[in-house]
Amino acid sequence: MRWILLAELLVYSALGGWLVSRAGWTPLQATGLALASFLGLRLLIVAITFSLMLNHSSVVPDGLRLDLAQAARMVLEEYLALILMFVALVPFEGFWLGPDRLTKTPGSRLPLLLIHGYQCNRGFWFWLRPRLEAAGRTVATHSMEPVYADIDHYAEGIARRIDEVLAATGAPRVILVGHSMGGLASRAYLRRHGRDKVGRLITLGSPHHGSRLACLGLGTNARQMCIGSQWLSALGVPGAVPLPPGSVSIYSCHDNYVVPQQAGSTLEGAANVAISGVGHIAMAFSPLVLDQLLEALASPSP
Repeated sequence: MRWILLAELLVYSALGGWLVSRAGWTPLQATGLALASFLGLRLLIVAITFSLMLNHSSVVPDGLRLDLAQAARMVLEEYLALILMFVALVPFEGFWLGPDRLTKTPGSRLPLLLIHGYQCNRGFWFWLRPRLEAAGRTVATHSMEPVYADIDHYAEGIARRIDEVLAATGAPRVILVGHSMGGLASRAYLRRHGRDKVGRLITLGSPHHGSRLACLGLGTNARQMCIGSQWLSALGVPGAVPLPPGSVSIYSCHDNYVVPQQAGSTLEGAANVAISGVGHIAMAFSPLVLDQLLEALASPSP
């Protein structure tokens, strides 16, 4: 992500230099064009995702529909979330997130292991991690690498991180919380290693049955998240993934990346919780998502 930002900066610098030296622009004008291009490109991305969402969206239940003002606010929040996430948090996650604060935990309150989604890293949890800690939770994070790998490849990294968390906290199991592709990577872990070390799985906006937008992405993992992919079909075979009791799938009826929302996000064997008015990336900064996550964590496991 840092290389992409650097390449973008170099393009704007080269264009600005040409406009100043050859076209008679002032430096201020050239800088204004660069800023407008920078912001406009990201606005275009958000506009495309919401346009595709409107064309392929699941039917929104009456109680979860938005009025025009609510919809405009949701789009603005998703736009700001995209800029913050991919300009500051993900490229420079080491600056924003220090090491996880892992301490011994009582067996009745299992530590959380947060698993990010596609093209992200542990910087995704910048807003949610301290709020989960403030609620009395021990929280660990994990970055999945390389960015465009097979999702099954991430299972081994998750397995190692789970062992590290259990050793540091003395807990018997962890609770996996996965956003987007992180939910699928968590299920890939469960398929390969079983549920002995996992007390619960909670997913946030995960494309359990794929998304129409995934086929626009790069990499093996994007292909695997396409609707009807062989990988998703194998993951969805009954009994292939031993879900822990009390697992939950939280999804937004207005998710602009997981489309269609209900059909894509429903997880068999889990409680499926629909919310509204929250975009895909904005889940990282949403008080509503935090409330639903804490409610899921507080519910007793069957």
